[in-house]
Amino acid sequence: MTYRVENSWSPEPAPGGMLTISLFNLSEAPLAGFTLSYTAITRVMPDAPAPENAVFLKRDANYHRFAPPEGLSVPPGGSWTFRAAGLNRAPLHRGDGVKSAYVTLASGDHIDAEVGDLMRGSDRPEEPPARLPEGRLEHPFALVPWPARLDLVAGDTPLALVPAEDSSAEDTAALAAAGALQRRLFPAARAAVSLAPQPGTRRIAFARDPALAPGAYRLNFAAAICLESADAEGRRHGLVALVQFLHGATAQPETFRFPATGVIEDAPRYAWRGCHLDVCRHFWPAQDVRRFLDILGWYRLNIFHWHLTDDEGWRFEVPGLPSLTTIGATRGADGPLLPQLGDPAASRTQFYTTEELRALVAHAASLGIEVVPEIDIPGHSTAMLAALPHLVDPDEPPSYSSVQGYVNNALNPAIEATYEALGLVFDAMVAVFPSRHIHIGGDEVARDSWMASPLARALMEREGLRGTFELQSYFLRRVKDMLTARDRVLVGWNEVAHGGGVPAK
Repeated sequence: MTYRVENSWSPEPAPGGMLTISLFNLSEAPLAGFTLSYTAITRVMPDAPAPENAVFLKRDANYHRFAPPEGLSVPPGGSWTFRAAGLNRAPLHRGDGVKSAYVTLASGDHIDAEVGDLMRGSDRPEEPPARLPEGRLEHPFALVPWPARLDLVAGDTPLALVPAEDSSAEDTAALAAAGALQRRLFPAARAAVSLAPQPGTRRIAFARDPALAPGAYRLNFAAAICLESADAEGRRHGLVALVQFLHGATAQPETFRFPATGVIEDAPRYAWRGCHLDVCRHFWPAQDVRRFLDILGWYRLNIFHWHLTDDEGWRFEVPGLPSLTTIGATRGADGPLLPQLGDPAASRTQFYTTEELRALVAHAASLGIEVVPEIDIPGHSTAMLAALPHLVDPDEPPSYSSVQGYVNNALNPAIEATYEALGLVFDAMVAVFPSRHIHIGGDEVARDSWMASPLARALMEREGLRGTFELQSYFLRRVKDMLTARDRVLVGWNEVAHGGGVPAK
């Protein structure tokens, strides 16, 4: 360890308070002619007062760069401390301060620094957090989500669940799949499913009831267990419920039991039971996404909303646009996309190959999960614009900033090459994702976006458009037509309604 950064926060001056940052030189050589870069979600705003004992050189979203006063040298064992006010907000957690940091030497080399937790630099007492009410268990059964109807009597916990002798190959495979899900999520736990009957196991018989709703199931507990469903989705839901029962009773026998007799009836309350994962701010490798899908399957969610592009990174391959991953998926100290949100100085290129996408989509389908991909446009497009600079109006000056602090980060509706690039992107998505839904974001476009772009101004005059959001509506209507031509349905955040929105059909 050569350098270390400590940071603290004080509530004055209001409203955001002040950060105090100290760089400790733990090397054996004096430190001079350097800069300090760090990432933090508690950001120093562009209009902040000048920092104390430092020069504020640059901010790009969560990235900050400071220099010491001219001529300052930090001796071995010494430190340099500066203070910065004008923060975007008061930090709420110890991780809201400096998340990562590096020193850039006079030679241009970057050296990562160790970072301490954000400390409270004030004697003012901190209010204790509100306490949640203590949970109370009304029924000794481990099941999430809770079913619509449950009338059970607890009994002994079986060794495992096994298929009845007359079970079809399809039903047996479905039971094995539910057991495999438990084993993947809880590899150290006792297996809940066995295909070989033994003393102490409970048999599961399968029956079809066409009167049940799609995804619904009924479980009757007696000497054997009867699982009734109308379709494969309902069968899977019932089997996962059974495996949850047994896993909970085995893992926490002091709290949970397995049903001896009784009935459960359940059906999905919502057709769209989704969960969103952003892999742009923080990248998650394919094996982690696979586990995330397993967790969704365990709780019987059926939509995986996968946020694949944002200012911070582009995360999938597009044939014909290789720079989207060579440049748009790379963050580092010497590239167009600077470190963010805990990144080190060294460049890291992180994206999913087409083969990885296909494998994850197939795994999701095996769990009854539809993958809805999202590319966030027209805003949140810093990574795409860095990779495809011909999509930028060369005569547009830096003129607007997103709420996250990215300057000029929206695709320009007046540049025809934008739609050509998006056509390739949509073709790549359609080839991988079978879902009819493609989410296009549409959120957080800065209020003055494109107003300083001569090309956008010319488009507004030709089309009779007024302001940023009518331009956004023009852009999204064209995007919707592109998706409709590919037999896909546009989905977006609520801001797609701004400026007139897009037609419902």
